[in-house]
Amino acid sequence: MNYDLIVVGSGPGGYVAAIRASQLGLKTAIIERESLGGICLNWGCIPTKALLKSAQVFEYLNHAADYGITVKGGEADFSAVIKRSRDVAEGMSKGVQFLLKKNKIDVINGTGKIKAGKKVDVTADGKTTTYEAKHIIIATGARSRALPNLPQDGKKIIGYRDALTLPKMPKTMVVVGSGAIGSEFAYFYATMGTKVTLVEFMPSIVPVEDAEVSKQLERSFKKIGIDVMTESSVESVDTKGTDCKVRIKTKNGEKVIEAEIVLSAVGIEANIENLGLEETGIATDKGKILTNPYYQTNIPGYYAIGDCVGGQALAHVASAEGIICVEKIAGHHPEPLDYNNIPGCTYSQPEIASVGMTEAKAKAAGIDVKIGKFPFSASGKASAAGAKDGFVKLIFDAKYGELLGAHMIGANVTEMIAEIVAIRKLETTGHEIIKTVHPHPTMSEAIMEAAAAAYGEVIHM
Repeated sequence: MNYDLIVVGSGPGGYVAAIRASQLGLKTAIIERESLGGICLNWGCIPTKALLKSAQVFEYLNHAADYGITVKGGEADFSAVIKRSRDVAEGMSKGVQFLLKKNKIDVINGTGKIKAGKKVDVTADGKTTTYEAKHIIIATGARSRALPNLPQDGKKIIGYRDALTLPKMPKTMVVVGSGAIGSEFAYFYATMGTKVTLVEFMPSIVPVEDAEVSKQLERSFKKIGIDVMTESSVESVDTKGTDCKVRIKTKNGEKVIEAEIVLSAVGIEANIENLGLEETGIATDKGKILTNPYYQTNIPGYYAIGDCVGGQALAHVASAEGIICVEKIAGHHPEPLDYNNIPGCTYSQPEIASVGMTEAKAKAAGIDVKIGKFPFSASGKASAAGAKDGFVKLIFDAKYGELLGAHMIGANVTEMIAEIVAIRKLETTGHEIIKTVHPHPTMSEAIMEAAAAAYGEVIHM
């Protein structure tokens, strides 16, 4: 029952940390109370992308005539779409199980509770077993945030988890919150045939994105029939009748919308309750565990990574944190994570991908900027693909040519953003991007063209 390392939680932070630790020669165990892979693989990133792919295929069928193809009788089997998503998630979870076994990591099923003296109690089937380790990593993730005025019942007022397994497609839905989760589900259900109203408290949807990206997504969403309500908040939901009566406060007064389902997508909260943090003395602040740049808590031998600590609540962030954490434990000298160079992606159609400063933040910081923007309407590949919505926008420091931020909206931009992250990591300048030959015809040419636009050298616009 003694280990070099015990990891509590097997999400993309926990299982990656465990595998890297095993690679570095640490005797490792991982504790999981539900399914290997955590929320991301089972109830988040992966199954939602499977749903979105089904929606994209359905959208292609409905617009096949635009490509010179005649299709008769294409219709969505909602239960089959949901089943495919669950099957994909199950397959990925089995993949994690294989990886852990391959790396000789002990999987302990049950609910973990941290104890003093570098111990963890694991309870399963009414029985509690104590395990010890030289190091313990907390990677317990997060869950859908519940608001007092939106009490989730799993039937009429639901969270993202319920949205993945609805028994039938609703005719009407109100989505509260337009971050990545809310926007992805709004696109999915609207494309499948649900009448969707998207409610956002802030002045623009996807409010963390650049203002121009937000405006483009709103235009694209309205084009597929989504009602977008910004500067609006859901005050209450009456669930007594067949449909929900959703009372919404807007800048022009109150209105009531009826909908079968209300999806609350107003963010997440960390899973740190009943974890033994208070008894162990591990410090927290504003619902997150406090750590140093190498994820050490205030109590030696205890660490925390992923959604239960500060930083962006993203799977790839949790994985990176886990690797840095265990490499430091193993005596290596990893570089601390640069949280200013973390890509964010939203997988609606059009997709959104961004990294670094928005135009507004760069100007608010008093930086003299050069901005280059290239629309996909001027891209040969985008025209051929029938995906002309969107653009690439690059923000450079005018003095040094440093790429401060990149903001993309369009088809496949989530695959393109990694180039920008690498460019920023390598401190590449705008002129170097212009002189980097991009293949033609591709969507990625828009990066080179946007850089050229910032310096007055754009060719195809």
